[in-house]
Amino acid sequence: MSMNVGGKKGSMSDINITPYIDILLVLLIIFMVITPVRQMDLDVKVPQTSNDTGGPKVPDPNVIVVSMGESAQLAVNQEPTTINDLGKKLQDIYSKRSNKNMFVSASAKLPYGDVVKIIDIAKGAGVGEIGLLTEEIR
Repeated sequence: MSMNVGGKKGSMSDINITPYIDILLVLLIIFMVITPVRQMDLDVKVPQTSNDTGGPKVPDPNVIVVSMGESAQLAVNQEPTTINDLGKKLQDIYSKRSNKNMFVSASAKLPYGDVVKIIDIAKGAGVGEIGLLTEEIR
């Protein structure tokens, strides 16, 4: 802080920046307080590649795979369904099973939000762990 003392008459041409610094510090504290402490995220287990070079494998009927193609067509184990019927269908499947695991196979061209919506519906239907299938695994 400075003060003009002396014989000068008239207005002071220097800007007093102290109030601006006070406002800046208050805004900094406010933004630090409202920043979320815990980020919301989804736990993802990265699939491991295998060195198996055998012939084509027959899919296990106990494995549930929800797949979504490029044009957002949805299928549960190759059986077409809609996003509105997915929750009910998964509840019917998993109400009778002890194994609550599921896999999601989606096109790489789809928005990430569509895959998260499938995972959210599956969690609401009682699915335990959800795995993501990559192009190499398919």
